[in-house]
Amino acid sequence: MPLRDIKVEPGVEKEAPSSTQRDLDRPTANEIYEQVSRNARRELRRPKRALALSGIVGGLTMGLTGLSVSVISALLGPSPWAQFVALLFYPVGFMAVILGRGQLFTENTLYPVALILVERRHVWETVRLWAIVFPANVAGAFLFALLAARTKALQPDILHALAQAGVAATTPGMRQIFWSGVVGGWIIAMVAWLVSGSHSITGSVAIIWVLTFIVGLGHFAHCIATSGEILAAVLSHGVTVGAYFRWLLLATSGNIVGGVVLVTLLEYGQVKLD
Repeated sequence: MPLRDIKVEPGVEKEAPSSTQRDLDRPTANEIYEQVSRNARRELRRPKRALALSGIVGGLTMGLTGLSVSVISALLGPSPWAQFVALLFYPVGFMAVILGRGQLFTENTLYPVALILVERRHVWETVRLWAIVFPANVAGAFLFALLAARTKALQPDILHALAQAGVAATTPGMRQIFWSGVVGGWIIAMVAWLVSGSHSITGSVAIIWVLTFIVGLGHFAHCIATSGEILAAVLSHGVTVGAYFRWLLLATSGNIVGGVVLVTLLEYGQVKLD
């Protein structure tokens, strides 16, 4: 019952209904799961064009991760402490996309999959969602790379730092990229889970910043955030197109495994056994 609907007679104090107090408590795992399922239903009902445009916006905006780090790196230089300071700005893209409700493929390793586990009829709707959002995210990352590498928007030292980050991302071996993607997918799906249980924008910002900072600091592969850097390197002739798609396949596979297995399935098990 809203507070404005509670009538208090003069000289008589009444307790607020228990539901008001419960709203202030930490949500249970069941309540978070219900919120995740509601989010999934809303997204699965969205028209294809809306999903595609939201996915492009999400991929483009995720370019802010690499851009923010590159700007600070170019200003402060290559020392370890300068790189640490630069990576403090890595979460900017994630905050802009998640708080702005853009489509981000790795979040969708949680929302619709969690719904499928309780309502199997949503399998094909989820396949549709993934088939639209993933290429739209990559297209948005490519638009960011075009803006960064094929215009005069960035100073040469900033573009060099961005492209070098893309080259470094494709250097590890196949197994390292995959398992790095597993960790990255695990963390981002956990961000989506925790934000669903947050009571405030401030709390959501703190969750997103702390956890995605770890993604940047550990250089864990994220199929969309890192795509902007690698595609900028491709357009700067530092990475081949084949190397990018090899990296993308490994990173995306790892992100899916990390998000679905380490978050969605485990949280479903926690709720089901509660």
